[in-house]
Amino acid sequence: MSPQDKSHDDFVPPTNGLNEKNLDQLAQDLQQVTQAHGRVQDLLNAVLLISSELDLNLVLHKITDTARRLVDARYGALGVLGPDGEFTDLITSGAGADLTARLGGTLPHGTGLLGTLVRDPRPLRVQDLANHPQAAGFPEGHPRMRTLLGVPIRVRNTIYGNLYLTDKADDGAFTDDDEAVVTGLASAAGVAIENARLYERLCRGIEDFQRRLLPQTPSVDGLELHAYYQPSTEAPRVGGDWYDFIRMPDRVPCLMLGDVMGHGVPAAAAMSQISNMLRVIAFDQQQPPSSILHRLDTVLHELHGGPMATVIIARLEPEGTGRRLRWASAGHLPPLLVTPGREASYLHADTGLPLGVDPDIPRRDHEQHLPAGTTVLLHTDGLVEQRGASLDAGMAEAAGIAATRVGEPLPDLVDALISARAGTFEDDVALLAARISPSPGSS
Repeated sequence: MSPQDKSHDDFVPPTNGLNEKNLDQLAQDLQQVTQAHGRVQDLLNAVLLISSELDLNLVLHKITDTARRLVDARYGALGVLGPDGEFTDLITSGAGADLTARLGGTLPHGTGLLGTLVRDPRPLRVQDLANHPQAAGFPEGHPRMRTLLGVPIRVRNTIYGNLYLTDKADDGAFTDDDEAVVTGLASAAGVAIENARLYERLCRGIEDFQRRLLPQTPSVDGLELHAYYQPSTEAPRVGGDWYDFIRMPDRVPCLMLGDVMGHGVPAAAAMSQISNMLRVIAFDQQQPPSSILHRLDTVLHELHGGPMATVIIARLEPEGTGRRLRWASAGHLPPLLVTPGREASYLHADTGLPLGVDPDIPRRDHEQHLPAGTTVLLHTDGLVEQRGASLDAGMAEAAGIAATRVGEPLPDLVDALISARAGTFEDDVALLAARISPSPGSS
């Protein structure tokens, strides 16, 4: 009887078929494939994470945190190298992440195993740090570490720094797969670091250009003047805040300050258009501030489609031994007035709508006598805006600081206002301060 004639009931499985041992092996192989696929997915997610950030400091921290998580290490560090091959920074993650601070800010010296990776930038795995012949030991206060995985990070064929990972959470040794995953991350990290550096360079160039658009503070008889500009500490460090100062044909000093809606290069471009146009219109028209704002709004609508911005214009007209402040606002914060008697208050009045809303709306002028010794400050909302606090609270804080510092030189008063924010600004800040000199003088 041929095999084809046998019935199904007579079928005998081959002896080399799927037995219990084969099934266990298959399950193990499938688990390895699944784990490998999971690690690849984790690596892809990590690459997307670090590539989405443009702030260099955040990029470095994300690289360190991500590398540590990918291989389940207890501690991770990214040592940044200078042109001379010396460490210039150490970004840490995990247990002992405050290591640099606890060691008095001391950076690695590049001796021992860390120096080996600097001199020979290839992946390095060590299973017993304490007994390795090139180990230089740990400084006093340094947590003990047993295993090490080190991988160089290259940026444009230059070694930017090294990733160091120590002691897996399961106390096992770093594997070939761990090395492959961290090496892959290091390749993506080099690209992310280069992008962040290029972006940082671009922002510095734009910020420098924006500062060059701002005028130098002139010397004016009868006035002490001080101007300040601070870009946002949050990227992008370029925006639409500006200040300006001109003397009109009638020799009256005129302060101008504004804030274009939005951030980045578009806001800076609109700022340049508005500030230049305002300077020309103010000088040519020789009209009250309200008329200048009305003309500016009309021209902007006709030529540029009416960009949104808040603007304040203030003339400081001679009056007796002091000055008369005559101002108009297009949706801007009111002037802050500080008298010699240490009284500070905002000159609340009808601010009207910002530029770019309706060029036909009427605008109003406002007046206030300024005795000798009075200080007037114009500023953008970045000075008084704080996350989690109201604008009124920020304005009250600024007024309080100005009142206590009114007897100090203007630069010191302005520094006190800026220092109150502890170096963190969610928006740009432009500020103009003018103090009426005690002795009369002509402008």
